[in-house]
Amino acid sequence: MEKLPGTGTELIDMDLYRTFLVIAETSSFSKASDLIGRTPSAVSMQIKKLETILGVAVFAREGRAVRLTPEGEALLGYARRILMLNEEAVSLFVSPSVEGEVRFGAPADFGTRFLPNFLSRFARSHPGVNVDVHLDGSSTLDDKIRKGELDLVLSTVRPGAPMPTGTDVVFSEPLVWVGLEGGIAYDRDPLPLAVSTPGCPWRRAARIALDGAQKPYRISYTSFHSAGQEAALLADLAVAPFPASVVEPPLQVLDDRHGLPKIGDYHIVMKQRPRAGRATHAFAEHVEECFKEITLGGTLASG
Repeated sequence: MEKLPGTGTELIDMDLYRTFLVIAETSSFSKASDLIGRTPSAVSMQIKKLETILGVAVFAREGRAVRLTPEGEALLGYARRILMLNEEAVSLFVSPSVEGEVRFGAPADFGTRFLPNFLSRFARSHPGVNVDVHLDGSSTLDDKIRKGELDLVLSTVRPGAPMPTGTDVVFSEPLVWVGLEGGIAYDRDPLPLAVSTPGCPWRRAARIALDGAQKPYRISYTSFHSAGQEAALLADLAVAPFPASVVEPPLQVLDDRHGLPKIGDYHIVMKQRPRAGRATHAFAEHVEECFKEITLGGTLASG
C-alpha cells in the first residue's frame, strides 16, 4: 500500500474505491461481487481493508442487505469524484487526439438536467471537440438528423413502441403516474392530466394506458417543459406521467391503489448521422458511458 510522501498516510487503491462504490449502489455484497467479478469473500476483504485504512466502518450489515454508515455517506462523494478524475486524467493522455464539431440534439428536459455534467466531462477529455447543442422535442430532433442537420441525437421512445431503425437504446426506466402527496387530483373524474405537447412519447404512452384501462381523462394542462407540468401537480390540479427516478417530495408515485394503470418502461435511444466523423463517434461513446453510470447509480435521465 502506497503512502503519501512525507505524511505516513496510506493511500487508498482505486480498486477499493470501485468496490466500495458498487456495494453502495447495489446495497449488496453478493450483487457487487457478480458485477465486479470477484468472490464475495474477496469483496468482503477489500472492504475490511478499506475500513482498516480509514479507521471507521463504512457499511452497516442488516441481514443480507447493507447500508452506508454516516462515514460511508461522507466517503461516497469523494469516491465518485476520485474515480471520475482518475478516468479523465488517463483518457487525456491515452485517447487519440480528436478535433472537430459535433452537432448534438437532445430532449429539452434532458438538456437542463444532465447535459451540463456530460459536456463538462467530455470537454476535459476531448478539449479539441466543440459540441453544438440543440434542445427540442424528440420528433423534431429525429426529423433534423434525417435531413443531415444534426450529427447525433437522443430521443425518447414510448413504452411498447418498436425501436426506430438505426438506433441504440442507451437508457430505460419506468414511466409512472405522479401527483401531490396527500392530493386528490387522481380521484377526479375524468382524470385531469398535465402533459407535454402533442408528439411527446410520454403523453402518448399515458393516453394509451388510460384508454386500455377504459379510464376517462382529459388534458387539463399542457407544457413543453416538465417544469410546467410539475407546477400543475404541485397545485394538485392534475397528475402526470414522469420517469420514476425524478419523483421527489412533495410529489409521489401513484399506482394501482390509486386506480391508475401501469404505463411501462420508456427508452432513450441514440442515433448517429451516417458517415459521421471521429468527433461524433467519440462523443457518442462518452454519452453511452455516462448513461451506464446513471443506470448503475440509479439517477434519472429525462424525457
